[in-house]
Amino acid sequence: MLSRWRSRNPGASWVSIALFAMGTAICSAVFTLVFRYRKYGMRHIPAEGPLLVIANHQSHFDPVTLGIAVIPRQMNYLARATLFFPGFGLLIRAFNAVPLKQDAPDTAAIRTALDQLAMGRCVMVFPEGSRTPDGELHEFKRGTWLLLSRARCNILPVALEGGFDAFPRRAKRPKLFGQRLAANIGPVIDGAALLAMGPDAGLRHLERTIETLRVELAEKMVRGGATITSRPAAEPPTPVD
Repeated sequence: MLSRWRSRNPGASWVSIALFAMGTAICSAVFTLVFRYRKYGMRHIPAEGPLLVIANHQSHFDPVTLGIAVIPRQMNYLARATLFFPGFGLLIRAFNAVPLKQDAPDTAAIRTALDQLAMGRCVMVFPEGSRTPDGELHEFKRGTWLLLSRARCNILPVALEGGFDAFPRRAKRPKLFGQRLAANIGPVIDGAALLAMGPDAGLRHLERTIETLRVELAEKMVRGGATITSRPAAEPPTPVD
């Protein structure tokens, strides 16, 4: 099994792969038991090649929800620098998190992300910059476009749902049982085609794509009996061609 992980994650050490495989297996089991975690659209995940994964940001659960959605691809995370406090910082570094300063251009973090992509690996970013305060999708930051324009690789859009109800931004602790988490992976977006739109139209296209995936996901979850207070609009704008 680990050899399959190695082939999908060029440049990763055996120690890193073993740690990530074990961690995602444990998290997947716990999330499935506690939150009835489900993931959809796995057929859209490319088996190899550089990939920038973008998603909406609802809660602290999101990096884990994403990490177990794309296995056996191994995620590399751009995380807010303030999360790297003693203890927790060491833990998330072990799972490929890179600190990102949000109050100024962080060339070191972007360089690290580009290096990972150059090796054919996955890098995750939350374009909203921080967790949603109200469950809604918020405007994507221009810093995302800077990374996109330099990476020049394909983008994998993913919608996450349930995190806001399970662990909203203002809560000190999560609601464990009775909540549901899910991820909906969309078709790969061609990086060159996206860049041709320009920053404003390109970012709006990404927003509409994520929101469309959220609508699909929310409908699946509600049909399965979930209650979602952050349920998106019934008919989001159609992504531009």
